[in-house]
Amino acid sequence: MPAERREGMDHPHHEWSPISTRAKLSWPDDAKVALCVIVTLEHTEWKPPEDSFSADQAGGLGVRPFPDYPRFSHREYGHRVGIFRVLDVLDRLGIKATVAMDSQTAEGYPYLVKHCLGRGCEIIAHGISGSQMISGNMSTAEEAEFIRSAVDVLKKATGTAPKGWFGTDYGESERTPALLAQAGIDYLCDWVNDEQPYPMKDGLFSLPAMLEMDDLFTMSNRRVTIDRYAQSIKDGFDVMHRDGAKNGRLLVINLHPWLVGQPFRIGYLEDALSHIMGHEGVWAATGSGIIDWYRDNRP
Repeated sequence: MPAERREGMDHPHHEWSPISTRAKLSWPDDAKVALCVIVTLEHTEWKPPEDSFSADQAGGLGVRPFPDYPRFSHREYGHRVGIFRVLDVLDRLGIKATVAMDSQTAEGYPYLVKHCLGRGCEIIAHGISGSQMISGNMSTAEEAEFIRSAVDVLKKATGTAPKGWFGTDYGESERTPALLAQAGIDYLCDWVNDEQPYPMKDGLFSLPAMLEMDDLFTMSNRRVTIDRYAQSIKDGFDVMHRDGAKNGRLLVINLHPWLVGQPFRIGYLEDALSHIMGHEGVWAATGSGIIDWYRDNRP
């Protein structure tokens, strides 16, 4: 669809709604902040398909000529080591993870599927691989097949159809919300424009991730140090907790185990999340838990 200037924005996917005009959103037990921690598990291919598109958020060593052993083995560190450190931290703090898993991880790492389910994680769809991103370059049929394949693989691997979707590198086309709704998805995390969930036009709900607290965006792309990243989480939460006394807020943090699961970073993550969980009025839940509550109780 072409861009069409209208009140507040250039697209028809949802209504424009400034938070200052909304009725009060109340979370369970009158919590001020709902916390959702997404842990992203995406496979980095040795050689992506020639027609694939990537935002090239390489991080680490960056993209180098094939075979780029340092890069894809660096990423696989998250599947082999980092994921267990991150989930251990979340378990200690009583936070159930929402795991965004691509289909190549679901098929190639069945142990991780079983492990995440055994930990009580919610697993949501995350496309096909870390190097294949949805974009407007796809045809409608190509994108529909991309989504269908990712959802079907995850359903087969977990035994349950995923309720949520988090696109690789937040990638979408102008058709994505409608195609996700047709595929049975309830909510998506790609829209980073709010501090509350909100309904979209296609029957979906948006669970907005906080892009500035995405560890890849912050530490790899912007080269923010781990201590500053951890402090940013604390500072951001403190403001949202204060504002949440008037109207409930949502904090969605996206983590990549190959990055934040490194031994010299994990302690900073635990410290930041401990700061959040040490406050009264925090409700830690999975993406589906938050969206289900919002659907039934939104003002």
